[in-house]
Amino acid sequence: MSANPIVDGNGVMVSWFRSQWSELLRLIPLKGSGTPEGALEALQYREYIDTSATLPGTIKYIKQLPDIAGDKTKGWVLI
Repeated sequence: MSANPIVDGNGVMVSWFRSQWSELLRLIPLKGSGTPEGALEALQYREYIDTSATLPGTIKYIKQLPDIAGDKTKGWVLI
């Protein structure tokens, strides 16, 4: 049995591992205080938890659109 290396000789992640790592990171929600709209850049479909929300239904957002007019901090939707 042989193992595939996850880094090259320079300590840089190899492409297959970088791709897998990116997919795994998408599953971990981002956290912060307040709305991410206009403040937080993220990849499409990333989730965000508002740690300061006090009302039910006002704590989770999803990045619905990749950007709005080129602004990657826009496109968050409250879910």
